[in-house]
Amino acid sequence: MIKNILHIVIICVFLSFSPNVGFSQGVEKAVISLQGKWNYQLDSLDVGVKQQWFLQKIKDQLVLPGSLNEQNIGNIITLKTKWTGSIYDSSFYYHPRLAKYRQAGNIKIPFWLTPKKHYVGAVWYQKEVDIPSSWGNKKIMLYLERAHTETILYVDEKQIGKQNSLVAPHVYTLDFPLSAGKHTLTLRIDNSVKEINVGPDSHSITDHTQGNWNGVVGRIELQAKDLVSIANVQVYPNVAQKMAKVKVVLNAPQKQLNGTITLLAKSFNSAAPQQTKILKVNYQIKNNKDTVTLDLPMGNDFLLWDEFKPALYELQVSTTFQDFKDAQSVTFGMRKFEARGKQFFINDRPVFLRGTAENAVFPLTGYAPMDEASWERIFKICKSFGLNHMRFHSYCPPEAAFKAADKIGFYLQPEGPSWANHGSSLGNGKPIDQYIYDETNLMDEHYGNYASFCLMAYGNEPSGKQVEYLTKFNNYWKAKDSRKLYTGASVGGSWPVIPNNEFMVRAGARGLAWNRLPESKSTYEIQIKQFTVPFVAHEMGQYCVFPDFSEIKKYTGAYQAKNLELFQEDLADHHLANQAHDFMMASGKLQALCYKNEIEKALRTPGYSGFQLLSLNDYTGQGTALVGVLNPFWEEKGYITAKEFSRFCSPTVPLTQLDKFVYNSLETFKATVEIAHYGEKPLVNKVVYARIKTTAGKVLFTFKYTNQSLNFGNNMLGNISFSLNPITKAEKLIYEISLEGTPYINSWDFWVYPKELPQYKTSFYYTTTLDEQAKKVLAEGGNVFLNASGNVVKGKEVIQNFTPVFWNTSWFKMRPPHTLGFWLNPKHAAFQNFPTAYHSDLQWWEIVNKTQVMNLEDFPSEFKPLVQPIDTWFMNRRLAMVFEAKVGKGKIIVSSANLSPDLKVNQPAARQLFYSLQRYMQSDKFEPKFEVNLNTIDDLFKTGSKQVFDTYTKDSPDELKPKLN
Repeated sequence: MIKNILHIVIICVFLSFSPNVGFSQGVEKAVISLQGKWNYQLDSLDVGVKQQWFLQKIKDQLVLPGSLNEQNIGNIITLKTKWTGSIYDSSFYYHPRLAKYRQAGNIKIPFWLTPKKHYVGAVWYQKEVDIPSSWGNKKIMLYLERAHTETILYVDEKQIGKQNSLVAPHVYTLDFPLSAGKHTLTLRIDNSVKEINVGPDSHSITDHTQGNWNGVVGRIELQAKDLVSIANVQVYPNVAQKMAKVKVVLNAPQKQLNGTITLLAKSFNSAAPQQTKILKVNYQIKNNKDTVTLDLPMGNDFLLWDEFKPALYELQVSTTFQDFKDAQSVTFGMRKFEARGKQFFINDRPVFLRGTAENAVFPLTGYAPMDEASWERIFKICKSFGLNHMRFHSYCPPEAAFKAADKIGFYLQPEGPSWANHGSSLGNGKPIDQYIYDETNLMDEHYGNYASFCLMAYGNEPSGKQVEYLTKFNNYWKAKDSRKLYTGASVGGSWPVIPNNEFMVRAGARGLAWNRLPESKSTYEIQIKQFTVPFVAHEMGQYCVFPDFSEIKKYTGAYQAKNLELFQEDLADHHLANQAHDFMMASGKLQALCYKNEIEKALRTPGYSGFQLLSLNDYTGQGTALVGVLNPFWEEKGYITAKEFSRFCSPTVPLTQLDKFVYNSLETFKATVEIAHYGEKPLVNKVVYARIKTTAGKVLFTFKYTNQSLNFGNNMLGNISFSLNPITKAEKLIYEISLEGTPYINSWDFWVYPKELPQYKTSFYYTTTLDEQAKKVLAEGGNVFLNASGNVVKGKEVIQNFTPVFWNTSWFKMRPPHTLGFWLNPKHAAFQNFPTAYHSDLQWWEIVNKTQVMNLEDFPSEFKPLVQPIDTWFMNRRLAMVFEAKVGKGKIIVSSANLSPDLKVNQPAARQLFYSLQRYMQSDKFEPKFEVNLNTIDDLFKTGSKQVFDTYTKDSPDELKPKLN
């Protein structure tokens, strides 16, 4: 042992003067690309094996890499198409209103995007190859980078094997020796869900997102190697010891072969390149598959990898055993990602994960990109929005994603390809139990070296004997590979806790408590108190926005947005087509407001370690979940930019604690000045400004903090107070905190209303019912204000909260709320004394939250209300909260919000809105555009809605079930 160590040291010293000695010399890169035309034949009756199609000449042609759907191959979409995925709302198949979308030639599925063609079953692919004579003494392999799903390979008349991975390449070793000349490769690929059932909603296979496609994508090639070759290389960085442990797996046809193994690591993406000394060792192969473990010193000045400086190394490994030579390169980063108590650390620096779930939503192809450039674009977009983390929901991305994340500096949580639920389960002795181990081992083997691969879970929200199964799963992986942290599963709040999780990805500590007055002081501290490991919020957000129908034209590839087309046409049928963009923008502003407040709440919670949005971009399935501030193509929609989003989501975020957002003019505005900091290093000698401004930019208040040192975590700088007495009229103000000389700035809108309002003699009749006196006033040409709060019948089934629809009303079977905020024209004279934008904002909370809406289904088709709640796009009802109309000779304003002369000072916004409407009604500008029959208005309080919702489905999603296993 001592002799071997001395021998290694001597060689290292000698080779340090010759950095290129021993690498790749005489190693032939023997690869034949098989990309291009292949022959194929569908086997829908599954007779190909019995009829030995591998012996037949298959004639139809397609192109690989690619899928059937991309090339318009398969079955047309019908009402009988057997989808891979759960449907909890079957109203599409039965509701008379949707009948026209069930007609042949006009099928428009609302649950997800529609593929050009659909096919589930076996397909045979065939190609003739020409093996060169120079490969006569080599091991030949067929490499399929990503096949979907089960493959069986035949070479000429012989079956070589079967593979079934959803996470890693299918690699077949062909018979040795394979003669030079022409051979026929025949692949049978079957995308049916058979014995191994990962769950129909798993993002690895489901029609909700990428679709259950059939084909091969990425690299498709024959590879030839010497008989003694490198099978795998794994690198285990040890930052503390300035060392990288390298495990080299060798394949050999015989034992007792003597040779050498040579290692060299070079940085390749840093301004100051680093290189190790060459490590060369003598080694004797003892088994047909041997693992050699070597310690590679990285030197004293080695580079670390993290989100700020993602320094990478290329490790070159070469072997020489007699005449057999091989070489392989892998990339890795020197980093230590760990959990200490409730906090993540990388290289001894605290980390707060600001993440999004990625759900395999790629409409142009249906499958995840196989090239680095596409993933670099996605990660750069995410970084521009302040994120540093991505969870891959129940699937594992291809290698290109890891390569790109390594270079960009992004922390990844890939998962096993399973959502073992809805027909699947864990721990019940089914084939999936072993399959999860097989798949996660393949993930580790193929992607474990990548520095960005920091976290791993089995997958999403399982059923079955999950605690027992996942506890063993965690123990297995903790013992096997310390490069990553492990959590059994990413789960909702009702799933059982896996006791040995190294971190939690869990719901239960997320959301906004806007059933009461909005504030910015509360935290999730109580909800996470029970956990002693880092807590990451599972699927945070899920706030919906109205569809952007301008997006439809972007679907030029494998999938069509028939769901959006249906919603657009249905909106037109409800006479609202010209308001689609307004609805999208107004609901988007509310969505962005919710994301801002939830993310800030997470950042100010002690012991909180991160969040995973669901998601930064839209989710195209599960009923169409338009929860992203970006569309499925990772593009902005127009209502919030990356710069605006990163004000409250970035490594450094100014925060404040406010009791409320609405004040009267006799109060004092009080706020804290805080900075959440998770940057590259502590900030020193910083100047921080706290300002209060008008919307016109006039500064009303400034406080300057000098010589501030900002450590990692939440930094409390102080408190400010500002008397609001100078404010004499209703006004929106802006509270802003900024760090001088940095891009870090954040702000909060708040509203100030006069405590006392001018008193005017009213010239209209105020009433809470459409009584005889109201009818008389209207008949005589007078004006009426009808406060219909609590009395609405037509529309009472529509539940309006301040927050918008969660996920979508189809998947959750019309669980409230049903609205997406509201739209109004802020320039309308009715709002002259009530400062407002065109969308929901926090001053509206006391007016809107839990307020009834009115269904205007019987009103004239061109009628537009003053305040128009935006309905779920599955119903598209014409709704109103405040409207005006001509009624005979008279004029009326009707409000389902509680607006009255009896409002108290603790409802300043509602008082101010009522005041503004009063002044409007008493002005010469009160000239409603639309005339409505009195009986039509009266019917709002007598007759229920004609259009009602029925799911026609008995089953429910897990979150609506009373108890989980």
